[in-house]
Amino acid sequence: MRWLLAGCCALALINLSAAKHTELQIIQKPRFYGLKTNRMAGIHCSINQPFRSQPVTVDWYKADTHMRHNIAEVKGERIKLQNINYTQNASLYIYKTQVEDSGVYFCKFNNTWGPGTQLIVIRSIDPLTAQYRTNMKDGLIIFQALLLAVCIAAIMLRKQKLWEKSDSIYEEPETDHIYEGLAIETCGGGLYEELTVYAQAEGAEAPWE
Repeated sequence: MRWLLAGCCALALINLSAAKHTELQIIQKPRFYGLKTNRMAGIHCSINQPFRSQPVTVDWYKADTHMRHNIAEVKGERIKLQNINYTQNASLYIYKTQVEDSGVYFCKFNNTWGPGTQLIVIRSIDPLTAQYRTNMKDGLIIFQALLLAVCIAAIMLRKQKLWEKSDSIYEEPETDHIYEGLAIETCGGGLYEELTVYAQAEGAEAPWE
């Protein structure tokens, strides 16, 4: 009984392995492509086994991401499709690449999608042009710094003038004299000369004595 059970398990494993082996798998090469404009890009797609029992159609699509967002069929004058072996291999060639060719390209064998190949196209950079742009950028930074310094100086100068103007308008009050407005009455003559009138002799008696 044990041998029978072991034989059944082994047979099931063999069938499962065979099913995985016969499952259609699509391979795209390369998975990433980066190049400059006006070059040629080639993407190759192959499957692990040929189609023998049904007709095969191979289509190419372009999307924004690997999730196949905004997907569209690849067409154009600079696009060339080539089937090395129509039942197993296919290739896509893009001539005179442009920046707008950037994206993710998928091959599709019947209803089976490939994993996708990301293509990134960048513009060719002239060293002289790059240096000129760098110098222009540095010059603009320096100009902005000088303009900012001039604006700050103008604001500070205006504030200083306003302060000076406010100081000139302000006048200090006159110092008040503590005796101002007081009038000392005199009895028809000098103050000190008339004091003798009110003085009495030493021997005179007071009225109440």
